[in-house]
Amino acid sequence: MQESQERAEYTLVARKPSFGLPTGCPICLPLFIYLKFSNFPFHLVFNNTFPDSDQIPYSESGTYVAYNDENGGVIKSLKEDGIVDLDTDFSSLPEWISMKAMVSTWLADAIMYELWVGSDGTSARTIYHSGLPWLIGKALLMKQVHVVKQRLGITKENAERREAEIYKRAKIAYGALSTTLGDHTFLFERPSSLDAYFLGHVLFTLQAFPESSMLQSALLEHGNLIRYAEKLKTDFMEAGSSSSVPQFLSDASSTSTRRPSNSGSKPKKQPKRERTEEEKTFRRRARYF
Repeated sequence: MQESQERAEYTLVARKPSFGLPTGCPICLPLFIYLKFSNFPFHLVFNNTFPDSDQIPYSESGTYVAYNDENGGVIKSLKEDGIVDLDTDFSSLPEWISMKAMVSTWLADAIMYELWVGSDGTSARTIYHSGLPWLIGKALLMKQVHVVKQRLGITKENAERREAEIYKRAKIAYGALSTTLGDHTFLFERPSSLDAYFLGHVLFTLQAFPESSMLQSALLEHGNLIRYAEKLKTDFMEAGSSSSVPQFLSDASSTSTRRPSNSGSKPKKQPKRERTEEEKTFRRRARYF
């Protein structure tokens, strides 16, 4: 199929907007940013029918569909199918590969842990279950917590140790990414899927988690990462947004086969901390994003 046809008819199906973000889903947000970085025209629609589907996000154009739970995810499918590839100059660079691995494993695990296990579940309910009857939402939440614990290898016996490991790795990753970024606009010479995944992580961590978030606290220790997120959100997610995302719909116009994910666990409260002036300034600005 012709690239022009793909561009003209392209649709991204994601979860609804939340926390001042175009989509509140931590998996959907990097894909949205990736397409923004590529200046790729697309329509954004929201699927509220199957909140626990592992297929979301997915992309479609005519008979072409790329699902989140197939072939390594949507971004990988878009690259392999020749639709849009931002990583051509970087995919063989050892440092880029190691940075990408940290973001997609250590930081992804930290988001997953804090969203489902290391918090009271408020953010997760907002993203996935806010439109469902309380009892159904509670059941889905508990099921997903159970799945996340299994995926992260968390048991009653090792829960504290695994939590410490997850946050330690996140702090190491933030330090390495902060050093790599320095005072540059992108982690490497220009935007790539690495920036899309990391920017999505930073914005979600800053805006979706409460002030008591241990992950947010660790991130806010690196001022250049906060400035990086602030600038890229302004440059790519606000400027010219009407040209690539003409309308936000309340429901997806297309359907997908339901493949439920899972949930279950006891929430933990974390001690409240005092915010710095830089943190307060960023939070005030975030209201206008």
